[in-house]
Amino acid sequence: MMRKIPGLIVVAILLVLSQSSPVAAQEPEKSEKSEKDAKPGEAKPAPEPPAPKEESSVTDHTIKIGGQTIAYRATASTTLIKDEKGEPTAGIFTIAYTRSDVKDMSQRPLSFVYNGGPGSSSIWLHMGAFGPRRVVTTDAGPTPPPPFKLVDNAECLLDKTDLVFVDPVGTGFSRAVGKAKDKDFWGVDQDVKSLAQFIATYVSRNGRWNSPKFLIGESYGTFRSAALGNYLQQHNGMYFNGIDLISSVLDLGTISFLPGDDISYIFYVPSYAATASYHKLLKDPPADLNAFLVEARQFAATEYAGALMKGTNLSAAEKADIAKKLSRFTGLSEDYLIKADLRVKLPQFMAELQRARGLATGRLDARFSGPEPDLLAEYAFNDPQSAAVEGAFVAAFNSYVRDDLKFGKDLTYNTSADIDQWDWKRTGQGAHHGFPGSPNVEQDLVEALVTNPQLHVEVENGLYDLATPFSATEYTMTHLGLPENLQKNIHLQYYDAGHMMYLHEADLSKLKANVATFLDNATKQ
Repeated sequence: MMRKIPGLIVVAILLVLSQSSPVAAQEPEKSEKSEKDAKPGEAKPAPEPPAPKEESSVTDHTIKIGGQTIAYRATASTTLIKDEKGEPTAGIFTIAYTRSDVKDMSQRPLSFVYNGGPGSSSIWLHMGAFGPRRVVTTDAGPTPPPPFKLVDNAECLLDKTDLVFVDPVGTGFSRAVGKAKDKDFWGVDQDVKSLAQFIATYVSRNGRWNSPKFLIGESYGTFRSAALGNYLQQHNGMYFNGIDLISSVLDLGTISFLPGDDISYIFYVPSYAATASYHKLLKDPPADLNAFLVEARQFAATEYAGALMKGTNLSAAEKADIAKKLSRFTGLSEDYLIKADLRVKLPQFMAELQRARGLATGRLDARFSGPEPDLLAEYAFNDPQSAAVEGAFVAAFNSYVRDDLKFGKDLTYNTSADIDQWDWKRTGQGAHHGFPGSPNVEQDLVEALVTNPQLHVEVENGLYDLATPFSATEYTMTHLGLPENLQKNIHLQYYDAGHMMYLHEADLSKLKANVATFLDNATKQ
């Protein structure tokens, strides 16, 4: 993704590919004159386009997972959602995979899967992690040019759950219809309400109300899941067995490097340490990475945090001492750290860590490196991880959905929406009371767990994820204020990879095993 990295890091995985045409023709305002009422010489009114309609394509397939051959049905379709007057407002595009040999679907788990952005389609989890077909990419490096390799995914979750990959409005083939506009759905609450309506519709149409149900989201998708799960419980009485948070952020303030707020700098130190160790840029390389990260966490939360708290009252000697210690963990020079006032924002770190090598460091996955065209730049030019894999994912999916699933031949698939501004304000349930603060859905997750004490949450963390650092997630999950019996419902897992840990094949297998166990445990409880 060739774009400049913003100063404030908001979890956005993706860029815009193209502006596309709507799934179905939009419903125009009715003409006051019909064709027969037109007077001689007057232009005839244009005929009204057809009303929005749902479309679908159903194909049958088989896949071998764990030694067993599974027959499944793939349904690529659009589902209309409507306003309070019953008028269609959008067509939500999804690809659902359901086992063909299950007689009692009420006992079969059902998972709704999506990515983040906000404004991302679901192709990343679909074609990289859990779908029946997977695109092969190069680990920690650029994927070679087309033709890209598409293979059966032995780590697909179909042996454990039916899967519905969801594209929010404006992404994929999902579009506003009628008088609505895509931007009407671009906000925290708007997004939640549209997906909640889709999920309730899907569950009702397919007789899945009594099925064990799960939400699986990545990045902003985790932010969405906390609010969406709570919304469906409170408004639809739909209880979930589990929510899987992949590369999680529930409080955007923890990753935003806000002026006058030092918390992001503290949370990023352990991730910087993992990254510097991976690239062999530490003067004293650790023999045990995990032990080193425990030490980094401790330093960040104590000495480093204490120094930042002093602000301008920190003496020159104290600053020099902290810079020396911080250099040991981050691989950055003491001189650079002092000039940065001990506070290094993420895009600065990406540009500086490997500057001497002429390289920028990845954001979504810090194991990736890429050429930096301006070696005097303060901020990295782009994210090398995004640039390394995007082309393969986009080409593979566009080929797959048309050739294998027989859908969207003449439509444009938006990998990400062209969102100029996302509405972060909340109203009603989940709203922040008092002065405006950073977007935060922690209370939504708390309410969901308190309302449904059987709800389980699993959090997947990449050690080399610089978009949603694991230390920030650990802080969030231990500061929800939950009673001990509910705190036990939250489980954290770790991977030797980044934001999209499934790009590392060993961790793809580990992710599948962890999520499969999570689904089993949350279903059997």
